[in-house]
Amino acid sequence: MTWLWALVAFLVILGSFLAIAEASLTRMTRVRALALVEEGRRNAALLEAIEADPPRFLNAIYLTVMLCQNGSAILVAILAERTYGGLGITIVSVVFTLLYFVLVEAMSKTFGVLHSDRAALAVAPLVWLLGRLLQAPTRALIGLANVLLPGRGLKQGPFVSEADLRSMAEVGHEEGSIEREEKELIHSIFEFGDTIAREVMVPRPDIVAIESDKTLRDVQALVLKDGFSRIPVFTDDLDDVLGIVFAKDVLKALHQGKHDMPLRDIVREAHFVPESKKVADLLREMQREKFHIALVTDEYGSVSGLVTLEDLLEELVGEIADEYDTEEPELVRVGVDVFRVDGKLSIDELNEVLDVELPDEEWDTVGGLMLGLMGQIPDEGGEVSFQNLKFTAERVNGRRISKVLITREVTPEEDEEEVDA
Repeated sequence: MTWLWALVAFLVILGSFLAIAEASLTRMTRVRALALVEEGRRNAALLEAIEADPPRFLNAIYLTVMLCQNGSAILVAILAERTYGGLGITIVSVVFTLLYFVLVEAMSKTFGVLHSDRAALAVAPLVWLLGRLLQAPTRALIGLANVLLPGRGLKQGPFVSEADLRSMAEVGHEEGSIEREEKELIHSIFEFGDTIAREVMVPRPDIVAIESDKTLRDVQALVLKDGFSRIPVFTDDLDDVLGIVFAKDVLKALHQGKHDMPLRDIVREAHFVPESKKVADLLREMQREKFHIALVTDEYGSVSGLVTLEDLLEELVGEIADEYDTEEPELVRVGVDVFRVDGKLSIDELNEVLDVELPDEEWDTVGGLMLGLMGQIPDEGGEVSFQNLKFTAERVNGRRISKVLITREVTPEEDEEEVDA
């Protein structure tokens, strides 16, 4: 019996080490392990090898933990039955379970979380040994689980989903460990990966461009008037873009006295991207090929818009304004439930501000949504209601709705609630 009690103590101690290992290794990353290697920490090389293939070693830990828990519980039950009889099995088992939870699950895992670096380095040799010894059994058992589980099971793991990371950012902000700007940047990064060029481009009617038969002085005047440093150059229309003219190239030529130089001799190559191109891929392409502006084309090859490096960065960090920007705000609250918005405001931003779910599959902007709902170009003052919101065309320029007044309409149920209150 003495040897059995000693074996129980050994299994509890081993379970505690494994609990520390599980808690510390799940918080460890390979990047952190590599940093520990560079610092010359003891066992850091083994830790880096473990983080290179986490599932293999974590599965070995889980299997050994199960053996420790069940083995120690069985031995305690046997010892209790020999010492105290039938009633003693129940009492001793309950007490042992509570003590096991406190010592192994609570204390050990908390220590592993609080001292993840030190704990992971300390248990790395044990974990590495278990991973080598139990590789075949764990692989066989995982294979059996994948056979029994509908589908193919998990090829890799453990992993953290996008929703988990977003939730962690929200919780971190609520607890004060993450600033509001940092939280918004994390959300923007995920949204950036799903955004396409059509959603961030400057639409074709707003593109500032110049004909190829104009002079350098005309380009200079246009630069001074609109403040853009890169301007598309076209021959007949925007579907026939010759290239991009840079303000600094024009100023250099004028400074050298080349006033009569043809504009087509100074233009640079224009880059074209489809509307469906992911902005994350476009940003990497701009970095790799070193260009700051691209023309966006639709499925028929016509130019539908223009996107700049600044447009892409604004999707990540928010609006970037300089000393010359005098743009009006895209959304202004003018009443309790009344908002004046720019027709170019994206539906996603409006949904976020008003906490609604307006459809954004067919339309990208508020103006486009209103045109789609009305089925025609409205006159100023034209109205349409949708999802308890009233859209009023406050300003119409040609075929475009430039300003929209949005009023949240009170439903009969809400009206009754106000009367009752």
